[in-house]
Amino acid sequence: MTQGPPVAEIGARAAADAGGVDVALLDDFLPVLVDAVASGRRLQRRDLARYRDAGRAAADRGVPPRALVDLYLSAAWRLWRHLPEVVAARDDPAAVVQAGEVMLRSVDDAVAVLIEGYQLARRDLVRSQVAARREFVDDLLIGGAQALPNLVQRAGLFGLSLVGPQAVIVVRAERDFTDSSPLTTLLERAIQGGSADADALVTTKDGLLVVVFAAPDRAAIDEVIAGLTGSLPSDPGEGVNLRRTAAVGSWRMGVGRAHQGPGGVRASYEQALEALELGAQLGGTAQVLDAADLLMHRVLVRDRAAMLELVETVLAPLVHARGGVEPMLQTLEAYFAAGGNASLAGRSLHLSVRALTYRLAKIAELTGRDPADPAQRFELQTAVTGARLLGWPDRA
Repeated sequence: MTQGPPVAEIGARAAADAGGVDVALLDDFLPVLVDAVASGRRLQRRDLARYRDAGRAAADRGVPPRALVDLYLSAAWRLWRHLPEVVAARDDPAAVVQAGEVMLRSVDDAVAVLIEGYQLARRDLVRSQVAARREFVDDLLIGGAQALPNLVQRAGLFGLSLVGPQAVIVVRAERDFTDSSPLTTLLERAIQGGSADADALVTTKDGLLVVVFAAPDRAAIDEVIAGLTGSLPSDPGEGVNLRRTAAVGSWRMGVGRAHQGPGGVRASYEQALEALELGAQLGGTAQVLDAADLLMHRVLVRDRAAMLELVETVLAPLVHARGGVEPMLQTLEAYFAAGGNASLAGRSLHLSVRALTYRLAKIAELTGRDPADPAQRFELQTAVTGARLLGWPDRA
């Protein structure tokens, strides 16, 4: 009576070849392979279903796919010399060829469903991680008080520490950011490659890029800003290394102030969004809008009724100026930005000094407030800023 192949020994050696993976992942592959070669038939559907399950089990245990395939291939080639059909047909090349074809086809079928099961399990795992990450981000940025207690623990699962001060940066661009886009990955690498005290969480929400990071001091915030601006387009509409990623067009960045803990993240996120909104209302070309620099503007718009009253009291006479109110507002903005230097202000508006001083004199005549007078300049500058924030006179 011919002794069967030593499948237990072969399985143990194959597991060692694969780096010590669990031999149980072979399931009954070796006996089934012996029967397949003996009968000349392909593997049955029920057998293939078991190997698909073995692939899923390997993925759940974190076994590398290369080691899993190595386990099955090593078991197959070690089994070959022990197959009764091969031992009995050493002088019959045709029989050996037939046995080899059946065995290779069976191994091919088994490995194919093995990897299919592995990939399906990994895909399910990735989906669950993405869903958990999205839920965490929503709870962190906009969740209610009931979401706060376990946020610190959940944050560790995504490489984020919420112990200490945190800050949030939000970037809005012409084209929406997505978690899977090459640009988002590029920006994450640009930030993670820095020397910040803790890893940052880079994600997207409602088409915006959102970065949550540890901010123990101002230097940490400036470092993240530099990492982002160094990888985003330097000018509106300019592409970002088009060979590596797609351009997002023009963009603006809102920077929230640093606050403590999970609740501080939410506060910083709201400030970053508010900075973007204030920047849109104020106009201008600044791409980085820092909430720390916009505190006065937040105060100005807090009492909209009082601000509107100031704007209309001070600036309403300019509506009747030749050319309308907009050139006059631009003149005041340029004059204040230049520190009261008429030459610099005129250059920024492409006006002669004479034309600019004429406008300033007209403003003083209509409003009764001289832009060159320090006391009256403050009232005018506050009114102009309020006008921009309120969208006066059109939206107001």
